[in-house]
Amino acid sequence: MPHTLSALLCLGLSMGLRTPVQAGTLPKPTLWAEPSSVIHWGSSVTIWCQGILEAKEYHLDKEGISTHWDKQKPVDPGDKAKFSITQMIEHTAGRYQCSYLSATGWSERSDPLELVVTGFYSKPILSALPSPIVTSGESVIFKCRSEEGYGKFVLTKEGEDRLSWTLDSQRHSSGQFQALFSVGPVTPTHRWTFRCYGSNRNRPQVWSPPSDALELLVSGGSGKPSLLTQQGPIVASGQNLTLQCHSDFGYDRFVLSKEGGQDLPQSPVLQLQAVLSQGDFPLDTGTSSHGGQYRCYGGYSLSSEWSAPSDPLDILVAARPHSGLRREGDPAVSVTEPEGHFPSDQRGGSRSPPASEITVWSSAAPGRVLPGPCDLSPGGYLQVLQCKPQQPLPAVTSQ
Repeated sequence: MPHTLSALLCLGLSMGLRTPVQAGTLPKPTLWAEPSSVIHWGSSVTIWCQGILEAKEYHLDKEGISTHWDKQKPVDPGDKAKFSITQMIEHTAGRYQCSYLSATGWSERSDPLELVVTGFYSKPILSALPSPIVTSGESVIFKCRSEEGYGKFVLTKEGEDRLSWTLDSQRHSSGQFQALFSVGPVTPTHRWTFRCYGSNRNRPQVWSPPSDALELLVSGGSGKPSLLTQQGPIVASGQNLTLQCHSDFGYDRFVLSKEGGQDLPQSPVLQLQAVLSQGDFPLDTGTSSHGGQYRCYGGYSLSSEWSAPSDPLDILVAARPHSGLRREGDPAVSVTEPEGHFPSDQRGGSRSPPASEITVWSSAAPGRVLPGPCDLSPGGYLQVLQCKPQQPLPAVTSQ
């Protein structure tokens, strides 16, 4: 009998060190972190445990550690305690629970709080498929990818709800690791801004730096604006180009989108009249990559919904014509426009020259015939038709 009693006493003491005595009448405490449970490496975080006014002491426990992580007396008004971590590192990341002691015994433990540290390795890249522009009520696919061998990716939504999704990574044929998240249906009731992180399976609370933020544009059914340019849709490389988004619906903000792009630049609004507004979007035409198909959207500051898209506007950025003689093999893509003024179109922007009056030169590999002038189709924007072959110019020797 003495041996049995000793064994029971040891078991009770052991249980007391690890698990607080359960008291059915005590409510379970609440545990949360400020400013967030996702903290960048080296930053501070405060953990709060809230119980009852009669609580005498609060304990904080960390998963994987047999002893209490920390204990604190309650702060005024007495129903909660404050636990501080002055510097987040790998060691402080993990799962936490708290409990409190009252006159009737220990409470049960709170629900777990997952404390995450970020800032390790390289940040992933977040994109929306096929575009960050979504019609209200539809779903969207987010792709989080990285060259790092992350085992998992986490997608987070900014805002009060702080939603998150976690998926195992898949290795793409390109060698990159990625995960595809389906989110929706998307509605314009609030803003939809997302980031993603990468992590390793054996260290689930240690994350990469966040990706750049990606905000969805939720398009509704309100009146579409008009998109035009005063310079015409064909510009030489380096030429100043500004796209103008017009509307008579009184929009106080505009956004510009490019087909296949992820960026959605916004523009300050110029209020032309009571309901007529305009947003200007200067484009850098230093490279041909800024050519493409553009649309714009209008919206109101007090709403997350955007208008229907404008009609598309195609922009071609061409290299300036070479001066002097061209040699076979010289890389060149140039456009030569006839001199003279071209009347404005009905929207106020100048139209491009007729296709028959434009010459486009493209490059040719050494030893091959240089293409001659190409015609641009008048039946649509910038559709290049067949080029007429032309014999190469003789090589130029230095004098």
